[in-house]
Amino acid sequence: MKVLIVGSGGREHVLAWKLRKSPLVKEIYCAPGNGGIAGIAQCVDIEATDIERLAAFAQEKKIDLTVVGPEAPLVAGIVDFFEQKNLKIFGPSQKAARLEGSKVFAKEFMRKFNIPTAPFKVFDDMNEAMEFLKVSPLPLVVKADGLAAGKGVFICTKIQEAHDAVEQIMGQKIFKEAGSRIIIEECLIGEEASILAISDGKNYVILDSSQDHKRIFDDDLGPNTGGMGAYSPAPVITEELLRKIGMQIVDPVIRGMNKQGAPFKGVLYAGLMMTDEGPMVLEFNVRFGDPEAQAILPRMKNDLAEILQSSPEGHLEKVKMDWDKRSCVCVVMASGGYPGEHETGKEIKGLDTIKDSHTIVFHAGTKKKDNKLVTAGGRVLGVTSLGETIEQAMERVYNAVEKIKFERCFFRRDIGAKALKYLHSLPPQPTVRGR
Repeated sequence: MKVLIVGSGGREHVLAWKLRKSPLVKEIYCAPGNGGIAGIAQCVDIEATDIERLAAFAQEKKIDLTVVGPEAPLVAGIVDFFEQKNLKIFGPSQKAARLEGSKVFAKEFMRKFNIPTAPFKVFDDMNEAMEFLKVSPLPLVVKADGLAAGKGVFICTKIQEAHDAVEQIMGQKIFKEAGSRIIIEECLIGEEASILAISDGKNYVILDSSQDHKRIFDDDLGPNTGGMGAYSPAPVITEELLRKIGMQIVDPVIRGMNKQGAPFKGVLYAGLMMTDEGPMVLEFNVRFGDPEAQAILPRMKNDLAEILQSSPEGHLEKVKMDWDKRSCVCVVMASGGYPGEHETGKEIKGLDTIKDSHTIVFHAGTKKKDNKLVTAGGRVLGVTSLGETIEQAMERVYNAVEKIKFERCFFRRDIGAKALKYLHSLPPQPTVRGR
């Protein structure tokens, strides 16, 4: 089969890497791709949001399956457009993608179908939001309604922080129309984890757990990012908890979206907080997480092509998941200044020194320029290692990270530390978030 992957980040690189291992896959294209993907797939100069050109390309090349990586084209309706042209595509419809495209829709959906989440209130008037802050207990979370590249969430421990968040989102419109409505919600406290499920609209399979690290600095300090690293499995998620998450969260979402007339096909990503009251939803995404995919997919023994093909065909009931028992850790190497303004075009050195067969370097923001590999984004690389234990995976990944250099690069040094604390029976420091 011929596969087209849409996107240009680390998530798309690991998808291409995993699909390349499938005996079912003969050709892989990626639009637009990046400097790393170019080594295993043919990159095509079409932006991920140029839906008409992507469809025309899929028709021209007789693509058997298109796999959409990022959220923007899903929310824009790429699946609907492809299906109208009888092109097979993996991902949710535009209506179903509202679970990520609108936090207001997602929160109201959860309330309607009794899916556990934090209490919240919606505002489309800045003055009303400011008045509400006067009577709201701290800490609280302020969220922009629409897509904001993972940066539209403000965790506020002081009233001034909350005022500033509302002013930036609604007054200064730093996220443009994505901030025309906001949510103010109770701040959940506990241990965080990510659960991804793949659905065909009726059936679903739950992938092994992972834990993302959204904050820019060690110890979960600083602003939110698109993700600075992840590990899998997350020991905080027991088999019992996973069954509970399936019954209380994943199953109601699949059934609820059917009742809404928007059957959910594709990846349902639930960002969860393990609270004293049980797992509660922070947010939904409608695609593979980045960098969670880089930590999860290397542990998947199944043929990914078979699973992705089964979703639009409605045959997921035949899929039984099989996982490598080893741990996997992904550390993101980022450009100086990220998640704010950052320079690009910096030469990346040292990749040829990574000889460890247990380590893979997934490219996120890279490109080839004058026969050199240079930075081309905020998140540049996702260095990923497998190990018999989380300790071994961490040791391998950080050994590799230290060998890679580019000007002003930085990374978190504590990816996996929460797992160690948990496994060693030391209560992990609770994270406070509602991203």
